[in-house]
Amino acid sequence: MKATFHGHACFVLERDNKRVIIDPFLTGNPAADIGPDKLPRLDGILLSHGHGDHLGDAVALSKQHKATIVATFELAQFCTDKGATVHAMHIGGGHDFPFGRVKLVPAFHGGRVEGDSTGKYTTNPAGVVVTMGGKTVYHTGDTALTMEMQLLAGRIDLMLVPIGDNYTMGIEDAARAVEFVKPKSVIPMHYNTWDLIKADPQEFKRLVGNRAAVTILSPGESHTLS
Repeated sequence: MKATFHGHACFVLERDNKRVIIDPFLTGNPAADIGPDKLPRLDGILLSHGHGDHLGDAVALSKQHKATIVATFELAQFCTDKGATVHAMHIGGGHDFPFGRVKLVPAFHGGRVEGDSTGKYTTNPAGVVVTMGGKTVYHTGDTALTMEMQLLAGRIDLMLVPIGDNYTMGIEDAARAVEFVKPKSVIPMHYNTWDLIKADPQEFKRLVGNRAAVTILSPGESHTLS
């Protein structure tokens, strides 16, 4: 599997000519290396929650690529009402798709949906666990450090974890999250997009130590899971 970072918390996962994007915030993202029009063909769009810097271009990409948005029920309903193709799930549930298996797990964050003027779509945020071709990736979404992370211990090949503080875990809690999950490798995300979430990924790497292999990606760079 190949994971390509496109800035903030956006990643594209590829395996066996199947491709999914997680939290496709590209338009208006000062850290993004490409716009949504430059993405390759997508089979799925996975959302951790409905904040604008994660929901991003999801609806437009779903229409363009005829790709299914996978999200919690209320967020999926919002995307349906905007004309997207969706598959609704909820926390604790898993489902097999043509591109692989997706399971939603707990995350502690806010639930507002960007663009919802009614307030009726407010939902729970989630972490996204994706298995493609025998490799499992855990995108934590925006979250605090949680005890629930320990339930995934030893089951994750690649962990994508925020380190930017203020809205999510900072570096110290993110390193502790790696200790909880025990992934084989980890990539920091959700930092340096704006000054408010400025963080040093090298410090994160130092704190993680030998608990996992830390790969620091710049937008546009990829990491391959062998």
